[in-house]
Amino acid sequence: MTPPSPGAQAAAVPLAASPAAARTALPWPVFWIASVAVFLVSLDSTMLFAAFAALRQAFPGVSAAELSWVLNAYTVVFAAMLIPAGGLADTHGRKRVFMVGVALFLAASAACGLAGDVQWLIAARVLQAVGAALLTPASLSIVLAAFPVEKRAVVVSLWGAVGGLAAAVGPSLGAFVVDGAGWPWAFYLNLPVGGLALWFAASRLPASARGEKRQRVDGVGMALLMLAVGAVALGIVQADAPHWSRADVAACLLTGAVALASFIAWARHTPAPLVDLKLFQHRSYRWVNLATLAFGTAFAMMFFGVFFYLTALWHYPLPRAGLAITPGPLLVMPTALVGGRLAARLGHRPLLLAGAGLFAASGLWFWIVPGLEPAYLTQWLPGLVLSGLGVGLVLPSLSAAAVSRLPPAHYAVGSAVNQATRQVGSVLGVALTVLLVGAAGVQRADFSLLYGGYVALALLTALCSLPVDTRPPRAPARD
Repeated sequence: MTPPSPGAQAAAVPLAASPAAARTALPWPVFWIASVAVFLVSLDSTMLFAAFAALRQAFPGVSAAELSWVLNAYTVVFAAMLIPAGGLADTHGRKRVFMVGVALFLAASAACGLAGDVQWLIAARVLQAVGAALLTPASLSIVLAAFPVEKRAVVVSLWGAVGGLAAAVGPSLGAFVVDGAGWPWAFYLNLPVGGLALWFAASRLPASARGEKRQRVDGVGMALLMLAVGAVALGIVQADAPHWSRADVAACLLTGAVALASFIAWARHTPAPLVDLKLFQHRSYRWVNLATLAFGTAFAMMFFGVFFYLTALWHYPLPRAGLAITPGPLLVMPTALVGGRLAARLGHRPLLLAGAGLFAASGLWFWIVPGLEPAYLTQWLPGLVLSGLGVGLVLPSLSAAAVSRLPPAHYAVGSAVNQATRQVGSVLGVALTVLLVGAAGVQRADFSLLYGGYVALALLTALCSLPVDTRPPRAPARD
């Protein structure tokens, strides 16, 4: 599932219909209709962290490495599809692409819940990712078109906060749903909420005209990107597999490296690449995306690792584990809203540095303090508070900072590339977590490695944020 100010960013997005036509509907109902669908996409991307143990019980003959593809197949396809999806919305109409994406997401959710084996579930997750990728950029374009320029700064921040909140509360909500109703309901939950969003979209969203220019989809680039990310993730999760030799793992990682090099070479020479490499000529954009990759990896490691720790070492039942992590996610949205207002005055670098520092402190706390005996208030809650504050400052700031210095023509694709980069980080985070703590009989020392990596990635996020400069221009001094 989001220039000198977010308002200027919003104005830069190519819109198929005029602003006056787009705002014939009341803007806030349009915002909530579009945001509900994005909330579901973001929720679904992290809810399965809580369902992982239930999936292992449902499919006992399947290894943890294979099950990780229930999460990673979705994320890899979502990352690759996000980039061309914004152009498809401009070409075929925002409302049309949004509704097709929601419908496809809901149909695939039903197929996931009905899956009788892991292969079917993974295939349905791929289809679900296609729907999610179609609706996400269309949702932002719909929201931007509904509001006048002077209100877009707050609206863009709120739209990003909705997705961040959903991603953060996904594991908590997933724990209660999976324990109370079974893992299929992690998918069935999408149906009534998404169905209402689809119905309201059909009746209340303003229509948008189709663009005159057809969008060419770079199929070769998409295939190379998916192969690169997928091969690296596969090599990581299978690194300790008994039936994989070191040569097999090395070959898999090498395949990923070759695919990535081929993707870059293809993007340099094809006339309409999936990713325009000229984007990375912009200094802040280049560093923000490196920070996004690092933080996306750490974010997935943190949430996925929490469930493994609480259920495997403290032996919490799933609902209690879900309740135990709730305080952190509850801090995300209010922190994001306050951070958005501060960024308008100070730029995003102070928020990124502060947030990454808090997130690193939370990893250090989890690394050092919790032991084998449960002591929630003194050993776990402080770390959660630090992580919630860190996520609330970093995630929305990364999304906004990524496009703050791009030329207007590159805003839409620049935003999509940044979101895709975060998804790639999530794939790597899931793979690393499964490798380090996904095996049966996990020990406390294994979590020390996990949290050490989490701290290192948070500090890397801060380091990559240092060159980011999105400060608003100073007002001229008055005589």
